[in-house]
Amino acid sequence: MEKQKNIPQLRFPDFKGEWEKKKLGELSAINPTTDKLPEKFIYIDLESVINGDLTKEVFVFKNAAPSRAQRVLERDDILFQMVRPYQKNNLYFDKSGDYVASTGYAQIKTKQNSRFIYQYLHLQKFVDEVIERCTGTSYPAINSKDLAKISIRYPSLPEQQKIASFFTAIDLKISQLKRKKILLEQYKKGVMQKIFSQEIRFKDDNGQEFPKWEKKRLGDVFTEINESVGERDIPTYSITAGIGFVSQKEKFGRNISGQQNKNYTVIDEGQFSYNKGNSKTYKYGCVYLNDTGEKIAVPNVFISFERVDPKMSTKYYSKLFESHYLDKELRKIISSSARMDGLFNVNKNSFFKLKVPCLNHYEQHKIGDFLCSLDNKIQNTQKQIEQAEQWKKGLMQQMFV
Repeated sequence: MEKQKNIPQLRFPDFKGEWEKKKLGELSAINPTTDKLPEKFIYIDLESVINGDLTKEVFVFKNAAPSRAQRVLERDDILFQMVRPYQKNNLYFDKSGDYVASTGYAQIKTKQNSRFIYQYLHLQKFVDEVIERCTGTSYPAINSKDLAKISIRYPSLPEQQKIASFFTAIDLKISQLKRKKILLEQYKKGVMQKIFSQEIRFKDDNGQEFPKWEKKRLGDVFTEINESVGERDIPTYSITAGIGFVSQKEKFGRNISGQQNKNYTVIDEGQFSYNKGNSKTYKYGCVYLNDTGEKIAVPNVFISFERVDPKMSTKYYSKLFESHYLDKELRKIISSSARMDGLFNVNKNSFFKLKVPCLNHYEQHKIGDFLCSLDNKIQNTQKQIEQAEQWKKGLMQQMFV
């Protein structure tokens, strides 16, 4: 007996039989023509949507409308990203009112369950077919005629509804987790500013005030590290702004330091490095704590240093540096624009003259532990997001054909 092909591996009870197969253009109207734009409307472009959520709305009048705006939207329309479609940054439109989308999206009005079709458009095999039909290199894109030719496999409307409701509930849970992470990050940023400006102060275990803070030079509380790797086999790391130490082997698939590796600086767990390169996250460079759990080698163009007093909290100083505390003073000592290697000219002597708040060791530890506990909550939430997304991906592979 020939095996039936259009049947999902995993299915809700009471549904049987093969799924049908038709081209998307047969099941949907793609980019229907519009007679006229509303007098005033809210405009949606590609930057308005993040992870399937509408995050930005631009209110415009008809005579000020962007020339490319011509997708007048209705509830239950689907916006499919035609430029760089592998980003899967599509939108299920569930709002009322006068909205118009740019032609960077394909507007899809389906005769089927629109939420089912929306989920189907995120299947990797569908996206792969889209990419095969794309033209362009820097900005690969598909046109609406080619999009309409891609086949969709679908069951009866009741089964579509069941599947759509199930995955919509999963999407809601993922959105809630992402929102939770954003709120935690915003709270952490705000509380860091208040702690390091001393608007918020911790108290000791007896409820008493800690001593006043004083400022000292970096060179008074830290000492430079300049031990070279030499012939030793020590894992090589770089610093990525916003992330921290990243293994070159994991990032690039190999150690890219080459002959320079022997001149790299060795830093141990609990020691710091300043990367003099600018980035969107850290305009004047960034300082990170080696919390990899091992001895590592870092470029000797970094300024590496360790605490003088072992009672000092590395967590506290890690969070102080993360909070952009040094930015104002770093800006003053950067002598010129970036060098050929992309790094700023920062004199070491000037760097170690930068001042940082020094406080009671116990208060340092309270601050460091508190802020790191927030990091743990953010990381745990991110893990939950990744697990939920992976779970959804696995289910989609089994529940769609």
